[in-house]
Amino acid sequence: MKSLVFSIALAGLVAGPGFAGKAFVSNERGNTITVIDTDSWEVITEFFGGNRPRGITVSPDGTKLYVCASDDNILRVFDTETYEELPSLPSGPDPELFVIEPAGKRLYIANEDDNLVTVTDTETRTILAEVPVGVEPEGMGISPDAKFVVNTSETTNMAHFISTEDYQIKHNVLVDQRPRYAQYTKDGTRLFVTSEIGGTVTVMDIAEDGTPSVVGKIGFEVPGVLPEWLQPVGAKVTADGARLFVALGPANRVAVVDAQSLEVLDYILVGQRVWQLDFTPDGKYLLTTNGNSNDITVIDVAAEKAVRSVQVGQQPWGVVTID
Repeated sequence: MKSLVFSIALAGLVAGPGFAGKAFVSNERGNTITVIDTDSWEVITEFFGGNRPRGITVSPDGTKLYVCASDDNILRVFDTETYEELPSLPSGPDPELFVIEPAGKRLYIANEDDNLVTVTDTETRTILAEVPVGVEPEGMGISPDAKFVVNTSETTNMAHFISTEDYQIKHNVLVDQRPRYAQYTKDGTRLFVTSEIGGTVTVMDIAEDGTPSVVGKIGFEVPGVLPEWLQPVGAKVTADGARLFVALGPANRVAVVDAQSLEVLDYILVGQRVWQLDFTPDGKYLLTTNGNSNDITVIDVAAEKAVRSVQVGQQPWGVVTID
């Protein structure tokens, strides 16, 4: 683990201008956040992120970093320039993964132990609602129009579609075993839900009123890799809707999928136990968190190839990028 003394020593440097975009990586076992310059791919610093930091995102204006500190039962908040810790937000118990609405006011948080989705107001720092969902909620997705939030419940094996108007579940869709992540296309017409133990991605078309319908499933096969190691977890789709990238956990691969035909085109070898993904804001690179090799892999999106790895903290879990 990088020394926190190193973090303090650099504090005066990292706060000033001169850095390009940044990636923030939550290190679940190390209890830290690693900050990477996405121009040079050098580690800028590392700072304490709470106990067992997992889900991680930023405010729409890029000024605040939100971290699910799962063992602290809060959302920790940091300034993305100075890394100063700001007043925390209530999250409900054991926050794992979350999404933020485009307006930046509401956060939707999966509470794994209590079978709830908690809605938190970032301005008043209060809980607006608690929505009962299935057993072991984890994955969270939000429609581009912010009318629906999707929660995936690992043990119930369902995707729950929650209206952001009244916080009621409007649709429940059965998917394969242990769903982990939900990802809409940018135009909101399609949704992908990964199932870790099922080894598939369920594909849904979304009607104008938000109603989902299952239109297919994507499976995976890698020569020399046991089928039980092909465990879809994180997923991201390109802004043009052409490609879907799926992290395959202990298979140490990211699958490249034609997001229209649903054909698997290739597998990119990355670090060990690849978990979550995020694009740089320009869409040029895709970053993966590799929990067992304690690094991130940088994928050139156009070339669909891994171009470098960067060592981070202990057991990286989530990643988010800003300009």
